[in-house]
Amino acid sequence: MATLVGLDFGSTTSSCLVAAAAVRRNAATGRMELADVRERFRSELAFTPLAGEQLDVPGLEALVDGWLAAARLDPDDVIGGGALLTGLTARRGNAAALAAAVRRRLVDAVVAVADDPCLESWLAFQGSAAALSRRSPDRWFLHLDIGGGTTNVAVAKAGGVRATACVAIGARHVRLAIGTTVLAGHSSLGRAVLERLGLPLAVGADLGAAGVERIAAWYLDLLHALVGSATGGPPLASDPLTAAHVQVPLPGDLPAAAVDAAVTLSGGVGQLVYDLVAGRDVPGVGGFGDIGTSLARGLVDDPRCRDRWREHRPDAGGRATVAGLLRHTTRVSGASLHLPDAAVLPLADVPIVADLHAACDEGAVRGAVGLAARGRRGAGLRITGLRSAAEVRAFGARLADAFATVGIPGDVPVVLLLDTDAGKALGLCATRWGGLPMRLLAIDELDLPDARFVALGRPRDGVVPVTFHGLTT
Repeated sequence: MATLVGLDFGSTTSSCLVAAAAVRRNAATGRMELADVRERFRSELAFTPLAGEQLDVPGLEALVDGWLAAARLDPDDVIGGGALLTGLTARRGNAAALAAAVRRRLVDAVVAVADDPCLESWLAFQGSAAALSRRSPDRWFLHLDIGGGTTNVAVAKAGGVRATACVAIGARHVRLAIGTTVLAGHSSLGRAVLERLGLPLAVGADLGAAGVERIAAWYLDLLHALVGSATGGPPLASDPLTAAHVQVPLPGDLPAAAVDAAVTLSGGVGQLVYDLVAGRDVPGVGGFGDIGTSLARGLVDDPRCRDRWREHRPDAGGRATVAGLLRHTTRVSGASLHLPDAAVLPLADVPIVADLHAACDEGAVRGAVGLAARGRRGAGLRITGLRSAAEVRAFGARLADAFATVGIPGDVPVVLLLDTDAGKALGLCATRWGGLPMRLLAIDELDLPDARFVALGRPRDGVVPVTFHGLTT
């Protein structure tokens, strides 16, 4: 059995999930895969510790160490998964120190600082609403993952994400003294919203219940405008404040039917919405020291969507993103690998610089190799369509010619990512049977998503765990 770990460091809360999975060959596809993924540890949600405006890295390290101990986890058993720094946490000045601390503990896990909102949107949908969407393949789904700093949007049908977006709507852009309407702080965007609404800016000022409701209503209006603009509605306002909030817009060519999509929610605010609908007690205004409960109550009462998200309720709730990370980003390679020196692994955050097909010509191959040569931390080439021995030999010869012509430094790893079982043969052909002095790896039999980065773990029982992130859909 393999172990997967998911860590989520959000603007408001942090958590950990640990799961076990079997590594086996899929009888239908013939590929190795992680199967029977079963959760075996779930931490309690913990408030993300801060030291002033920075992350409290020692406090977060203590949280992680406590979770790993409670899960009785040996880091050497971890085959994949990883950690996400999301929302306002990803923007803290010392976020890199937290990422480094996680990597020291879980060397084979990908650590993604979610400055790539498409990844977070995709993961939240996969961890929360993908199964619901597959069960209703004719219905469009709009998934909103509403946290402390951002709302990540995924538009999907039949389990497939068709578009993603991210807007800086979250509970902690305006912070309150716990249990009150007294202003305790704000982000730069939160300050701009307060100014737009003519509300006090000074810490210690009382915004009043009406003021907090106005802030929540402004954010909800922005969210509806974002979705509407992509499904036949009027374009988003072009004022600087709106533009500053929209990190990634939805494309403007979605089918108009998507505007009537079933709405599913996750994140801390999403969980509050479902708690309210179920009649569970939730704190009042400012109960979590932010505007989260006001956003949730606004969604419950909003006639523009309240009927559409009552139809379908996802299981993961506030942990959708980390559940998606744990279950849907790690693949397992085939066994026909070109891996002359396993000591080069693990590799983290290798950019995928080009897509090549078996039929592409010498110019395309040389251009891709030229891009790979520029990356000091390595580069990945995604290669598809090598079905026969003749195709492998011909493509390998084109690669070898390009490697010899361009000249790649011997300490720069180049990773060939294949969808077929030709890894070893292609690696030998591309290096002229070891004659080219370069660090080439060929990892085969992969389901290749449209991703921008790949991380490779250490070999386990003849296969390599492969984690993709920076998804572009």
